[in-house]
Amino acid sequence: MLINRALVAACMCAVTVVSQQTHASSEAIIPTSLASEAEASTDANASAGESSDTPKPSYQAEVEVVPFIFATETLSTAFGGAGVIKHAGQAQATALGVGLYTANDSWMGFLGLYNYQLPGAEQWLFSFEAFQGHYEQGIYFLEPHESPRGETEKVISVGDEGIAKLHIEYVLPIASGKQGAARSLARRQAEEISWNPLESGVSSVKLTPFVKNRKLEVNETLPDLAKGAELLFEWDNRDTSKDTLKGGRTSLTFTYGMAIDDQPDWSIWEFEQSAFFPLGSNKWLSEQVLAANVYVADTPSWNKQDGTTGNYHRPPTFAGVGLGGFDRLRGYSSDQFTGRSAVNYSLEYRVKPHWQPLQNWPVFNLYKVPWWQWVVFGEMGKVANSFSASELHTDMKYVMGAGVRFEVEDIVVRLDLASNTDENQFWVMVNQAF
Repeated sequence: MLINRALVAACMCAVTVVSQQTHASSEAIIPTSLASEAEASTDANASAGESSDTPKPSYQAEVEVVPFIFATETLSTAFGGAGVIKHAGQAQATALGVGLYTANDSWMGFLGLYNYQLPGAEQWLFSFEAFQGHYEQGIYFLEPHESPRGETEKVISVGDEGIAKLHIEYVLPIASGKQGAARSLARRQAEEISWNPLESGVSSVKLTPFVKNRKLEVNETLPDLAKGAELLFEWDNRDTSKDTLKGGRTSLTFTYGMAIDDQPDWSIWEFEQSAFFPLGSNKWLSEQVLAANVYVADTPSWNKQDGTTGNYHRPPTFAGVGLGGFDRLRGYSSDQFTGRSAVNYSLEYRVKPHWQPLQNWPVFNLYKVPWWQWVVFGEMGKVANSFSASELHTDMKYVMGAGVRFEVEDIVVRLDLASNTDENQFWVMVNQAF
């Protein structure tokens, strides 16, 4: 699945993005990238150092509204705006709304409510996200069984997409979670990192019921609805989520998709491990970091057949395993490769130069821009229809690239240019890739 969208970074930076190669899927403004940024943008860290007996300070709501305009090949000229409310009803909570309309009658809207708590539930956080979009010239990749030609095909089609998610997160009362879930949102680079989850980091369990839909005019017989739930086990041991210097992040996700009409139920598991190694500073650079990430996913139900319909227990392609996009195999279009299982390896060299002129540039000087970061990266990955180490590591796809990241009003904006052997992709996104 692919739609040309440079939405999020445009609204956060309040800049015009004009590119014929800027790509981002609907996931760009939904789960975890904005969720984690919403957590980071709150002032929960202002109270994180207080004891659990100290009353939580009250915060006045802070409202920021940013209009934006940008253009892409398939959206044409787009006009819209984004609104962010910090301390939205609660000190640690954030509300975000984004909407746009384009010259070719495409539109999209997003609402996110993050990190709310119920009275007496100090270890719990509740978040909600909803997205809906209509695209007159959406770019999608159809698998052989979905394409009239019987082969993998790139198509341009009218498309409607949507997603709704409710996140119910329990933060374990250990290490950085001892003082409650709200205070665990703070990240401080000065803190010592231990590789014992009982002593360091935030350990959590998150249940996420979801509904996803996608309907394409080019083939209206395709499955267009997915319902189910994700169960995430995570140990986030990074010193900060914005410009991580040390530590790591481990996650294991199980996804169950419900049976809908004659489509059987299905299941997916995903494992992801990140690690960050500080390399010190020198005359030109204030920070150097080597960042590594490994991602593995499989669909165990892939080859099981329903006894009544004969259909396989496989997810719709828009809800299944895929590579390509703004986080993995960035040299390829969003979900250009889909199938049963996937593996992806990423390595980034991130540096912060002492020289930082952005705060004095036009437009940037209207916002708080404390740092910028230069990055070079490489990736290799593969999607296969069997969960086999040899199959997943044969004829892998390779990507090389470079980028710039900078913080704007507590939001990390990422610009990546990635290249494979045939083409380039330019991505504008929020949050680090991992």
